[in-house]
Amino acid sequence: SDNCIASVDVQVPAKAEVLRFLDGGGARPPREALAVLYFGSQPEPNVTEYVVGPLPTPAYHRDVTVQKYGGKVPYHRRPVTGKEYMDINALIQRELRKAPRFLAACCNSSGTDLAILTTAPRGFKSGDRDTWFVLFHNVAGTGYYVLPVGLEVLVEHRDLHVSGWRLRQVFYNGQYFGSVEDLEAAFTASFLEVVRIPKPQAEAVLGSMRPRHLPGSLGPLQYEPQGPRYHIRDNYVTFQGWSITFGMNPNSGPRLFDIRYRGERIVYELSLQEALALYGSNCPGGMSTRYLDGSFGIGRFAYELVRGLDCPYTATYVDRHYLAESDTPKTNQNSLCIFEHDAALPLRRHFSDSQSLYYGGLRRNTLVIRAISTLINYDYIWDFMFHASGAIEVRVHATGYISSSFFYGRGTDYGNRVGPHTLGTMHLHHIHYKVDLDVNGQLNSLETQDMAYELVKDPWSMQNTIERPYLRRKRPEREDEAAFPLNTPLPRYISFASPKTNKWGHPRSYRIQITSFAGDHLPVSSPMERSISWGRYQLAVTRRKEEEPTSTSVYNQNDPWTPTVTFADFINNETITNEDLVAWISVGFLHVPHAEDIPNTVTAGNSVGFLLRPYNYFSEDPSVESPDSVYFSGEQDAGACGVNPLACLPPAAACTPHLPPFRYGGFLNISLAPPPGGL
Repeated sequence: SDNCIASVDVQVPAKAEVLRFLDGGGARPPREALAVLYFGSQPEPNVTEYVVGPLPTPAYHRDVTVQKYGGKVPYHRRPVTGKEYMDINALIQRELRKAPRFLAACCNSSGTDLAILTTAPRGFKSGDRDTWFVLFHNVAGTGYYVLPVGLEVLVEHRDLHVSGWRLRQVFYNGQYFGSVEDLEAAFTASFLEVVRIPKPQAEAVLGSMRPRHLPGSLGPLQYEPQGPRYHIRDNYVTFQGWSITFGMNPNSGPRLFDIRYRGERIVYELSLQEALALYGSNCPGGMSTRYLDGSFGIGRFAYELVRGLDCPYTATYVDRHYLAESDTPKTNQNSLCIFEHDAALPLRRHFSDSQSLYYGGLRRNTLVIRAISTLINYDYIWDFMFHASGAIEVRVHATGYISSSFFYGRGTDYGNRVGPHTLGTMHLHHIHYKVDLDVNGQLNSLETQDMAYELVKDPWSMQNTIERPYLRRKRPEREDEAAFPLNTPLPRYISFASPKTNKWGHPRSYRIQITSFAGDHLPVSSPMERSISWGRYQLAVTRRKEEEPTSTSVYNQNDPWTPTVTFADFINNETITNEDLVAWISVGFLHVPHAEDIPNTVTAGNSVGFLLRPYNYFSEDPSVESPDSVYFSGEQDAGACGVNPLACLPPAAACTPHLPPFRYGGFLNISLAPPPGGL
């Protein structure tokens, strides 16, 4: 019920101001902060957002809440804080003491040693703050997420005073009870079927990631024999024609600005918007879970990366800073890495055995910017890759632990059994990105191309016919035409096209190529669907507006029934011909956990993303200018360093590289109670 500063982050200036500064020689926009305040003790409790500036010595502040959201933000929409979770934990612990005989029988526990995991959203209508919490055996050093004990509790924590909170329902092994006392009474009267689950032992626990064998011989090592070929200054990196400004929003995660290739801006903003995980189960916690990870903090929970495993050993590691639920800023050291990656695959190559003998090729080396967010059980690896061809590749890899339910009844209608009492519950991952492309300038149009067949008479043999493929080109003119629903075929080529042409007379363009296997995000008839209406579309192209900076809001999680930001409202049939456009891209996949998801999920096969590829933007492949190109003919000595740069590698790599000592401080600033979204 107190007033407090919930968070402070940098306020991104308006695009027009930024471009006047970057391109037009105008004044640098003032540096400002966005402060989010919780006013719990006001007569009408609310969340208010202020822009404060100029930094570092603020002289003004202005309330931007109504401007951003069309009205005040009701207090019940605020994300749950660590303090609130701690108070809920204390309430649950007090209640569990009322069922000592049941807990001893079912779990060999007093209740105080069980882990508690939140679900979300919290209720069925606006104003609710009723959360199911799922209980697990908690074994130090392993993932409790796959050790459910079958007990779940529903806590009402809407009241501004903790004394007004209460435990409303209890679920155990398929049965619902009005209170913990009712559960204990049913057990005492032998009206309850109890599944006895002994406390697991650390050395044999389901889901342990401890190595089962001693280390073997060392695997291949990636390193730079002459040092990094990229250059970093503060949050600005350059590499072989690329320049990128990178950052991290504490809520929505990685974001890149002013991406240029060969001095030309390709993308003004490329940013992660949201990550949805939606579950199915026959237990209440699982079946009601629709996590919107931005409300927990995708960037906030991007922790220190492990050198040599999360990123190459010799990568450059960058600290990130944030201010949330604290009086002082916090630092997640080494939580973003940058490196050049050799994919061990040619970007292009040809071996000629006809007319003349020669070989030409180029290694597929890319610059990678990476962060990894641990959001309760899941770990998301966020990759942004920059190729010598002028292509930008964005991928997300899912790993970490599955979330599980207690296995009972017809549980396999919702997943697979992966342990003695563990149901790996089906779930959907949906990831949303904002891509503000500026292809050869701000004014672009959308162009689609696909193929069809036409039956024509064979020109050289008129008595015969031939099925000839041809291109169907379209220029969608309005936003409604450029919103491509999830389960409909996308045109195979979709491009942002400039009015200007390349050497061959074609519009200079960048193609959007999506790789996704997303399941249905929610039926449109669902009362909470509008809060994640961005999930309706594989791709939606809209006119860029300052008042539409993000596709969602951190306030959507706890009030999805009256969303603070509704992406579907962005699509209102405005013209998109020669306008400043934004591509909103959704990628995802359906995950039905299986035995091989124990101990946890692997990245192989669990990645999706998209590419932004030059399409007639240049007059030839720009990678021909790469100094890494290789060419030699049959008449040349391919083993000569002056002929073939690959022949220069043995002397360059003759010495073992100097590697810095391994250090890791990722555990230093973490409190074990509560973790994000759990206890």
